[in-house]
Amino acid sequence: MTRAVVHRACHLCEASCGLTFEVEGDRIASVRNDPDDPFSRGFCCPKGLALARLHHAPDRLTTPLVRRADGTFAEASWPAALDRAAEGLAAVIARHGLDALGVYVGNPVVHNLGAMVGTEVFRALFPTRNRYSANSQDVNPHLLVNLLMFGMQLAQPVPDLDRTRWLLVVGANPLVSNGSLMTAPRVGARLRALRARGGTLVVVDPRRTETARLADEHLPLRPGADALLLLALAREVLAQGLEDRAFLGRWCQGHERLPALLAPFTPERVAPHLGLGEGAPATVRRLARALATTRPAAVYLRLGPCNTTTGGLAVWAGHLLNLLTGNVDRAGGVLFPEGPLSWLFRLRFARGSFDAYRSPQGRPELAGEYPCSILAEQVERGLADPAAPEALRALVVFAGNPVLSAPNGRRLARALDALECVVAVDTSLSATARHAHVVLPPRSVLHDGGCDPVFPHFAVEDVARWTPPVVAPPPGSVSEYEAIARLAQGVWRRAPRDPRRQGRLLGLLARAAPRLSPEALAALGLRLGPRRLSRARLAAHPHGHPARPLAEGRLARRLFTADGKVALAPGPLVADLDRLVATLAAPPAPGGLVLIGRRQLRTNNSWIHLPGPRCTLLVHPEDARARGLATGSRAVIASRVGEVQVEVEVTDDVSPGVVSLPHGRGHPSVNDLTDDARHDPLTGSSALNGVPVTLAPAAADLHPAGAESAADLVPGR
Repeated sequence: MTRAVVHRACHLCEASCGLTFEVEGDRIASVRNDPDDPFSRGFCCPKGLALARLHHAPDRLTTPLVRRADGTFAEASWPAALDRAAEGLAAVIARHGLDALGVYVGNPVVHNLGAMVGTEVFRALFPTRNRYSANSQDVNPHLLVNLLMFGMQLAQPVPDLDRTRWLLVVGANPLVSNGSLMTAPRVGARLRALRARGGTLVVVDPRRTETARLADEHLPLRPGADALLLLALAREVLAQGLEDRAFLGRWCQGHERLPALLAPFTPERVAPHLGLGEGAPATVRRLARALATTRPAAVYLRLGPCNTTTGGLAVWAGHLLNLLTGNVDRAGGVLFPEGPLSWLFRLRFARGSFDAYRSPQGRPELAGEYPCSILAEQVERGLADPAAPEALRALVVFAGNPVLSAPNGRRLARALDALECVVAVDTSLSATARHAHVVLPPRSVLHDGGCDPVFPHFAVEDVARWTPPVVAPPPGSVSEYEAIARLAQGVWRRAPRDPRRQGRLLGLLARAAPRLSPEALAALGLRLGPRRLSRARLAAHPHGHPARPLAEGRLARRLFTADGKVALAPGPLVADLDRLVATLAAPPAPGGLVLIGRRQLRTNNSWIHLPGPRCTLLVHPEDARARGLATGSRAVIASRVGEVQVEVEVTDDVSPGVVSLPHGRGHPSVNDLTDDARHDPLTGSSALNGVPVTLAPAAADLHPAGAESAADLVPGR
């Protein structure tokens, strides 16, 4: 049989590497890296090369499942399953009101054009306050700080890796992640090129990560101290008179307030909390001077600081450092990508919101969502009080697995079992989908085409692609968009009207939803974009439209503040400083262990796990000796909310007092240890790093960890 060749970007992570598929009929025969892709230039990671196995995985669901009275699942037709799901959700709305319906959007949605359009349609038709997503385990601090400083939650500047000369990486491991909020395939080659041209790479991380091993300097910061370090650096830039006053005067407001606001964060006061030893004050001063006097330079923060109790303040401090040194909108500093759909940023609904209303627990909404850490409590409130406002009674989960990704997963699993109706739109029977009453499995994303609506807007080069289908969809299969749109229409027809569900436009949307085409909408969006691209023009470049370096001069187009200037001292961030200043008054808590996560190259969040390195708990030799542990021994690690048994790996890659366990399917569930009571009160982000834990040798067969094998590989979405 003749093999067809299709070029397409990988959809598994933000790097979006170019891949070449060889197809025989309805089978993907091979997947390899595409050396002609203008962005990734032949790079891809093991997950991308495994897409054929993921696509054809035997446990991929192809038929809807409906729960029987005895708790087991039975296969059902699409019409029957959609009817059952719509009836269950509409009945909850009828009995308890619109806010009894919850919506959870998982990480894979942003990698799938149809899923993104579909979930936005569903949330527009059912504007419940019980909206959740993976954001509160991930990007909430960035969204909030961007909104407060630039007036737009997605106004995210990214490091200009290919031209910078000094790069500070805080709580990120881009050599494994290929960047996050910094789409950067070949990031290892880019960082090596930085050093080859005489530049400097400094990595701040509690663990000596793969990126830290490549760096000129690694600072093993104590988990959770990111905001203290970064604010001290910002203070030192000001104290040494190294700020770029011309840039600040032209583009920023609030500069005059910063010296007083940052005054408490002297190198000497923060030093005991950093875990960097007696030389910490000198290190802070040296780094501040190097950052401010090297042209150009950039600061990049990612998941580590976001997953702490002060994530918002840490991200704010990172922005302050780039702004104070005049490295925003400067080649080699941090620049704003111009994605093909960036015109959407100018629409008011896309700019974001904060604290427009609050949850019953007093948590402010962010981007129209509550934090996932209250999801289980929202269910439990309804069980304790049938009249509780906003109590959760039903949940729709779009491509998400919060039972394995949200904190205190066991509590959430119990809560899901108490719901009146759970619907999962998913391609596998995940840890979350197992609690559903109806599972709706869309076909593979490789069956559909379109363009990437998200990650070109965070890329280190200006990129654009049109991705064709790799294989024809099977007869009778349903796309992710169609599944969501038909479900939304079914619930709309059955549910009673609510004041938030009135209006001619919503009615038109409900009627037209199943007939809309995400691909056609994307093609129209390309035409309206800054580069006036067309689907045909992109299709003429099957490997990808030629990439080009990011340009200066885009800051003005990313500012949506009332005065057209960057707000250096937004009120909510300034108010939150008091909480951090209070920590300086008390010495750090002595002793004890804290848990941090880690990313592995062969896993992808909670939904893909390729065979490879075993899941081990990294323990420093001093901590291992104190507890009688050795590499290969089993140990029980416990937190306030639970415990798991793990295999120990003794290494000085982690600092004394720090242990590290990866997150993902097939692993001991780290979210059985993460505590839903620990969060950043400003952004709602779960504090998944720095969790206090205890560690002891395990008794035989106590909570044995799940086996890791090829069977743990799950379908890609």
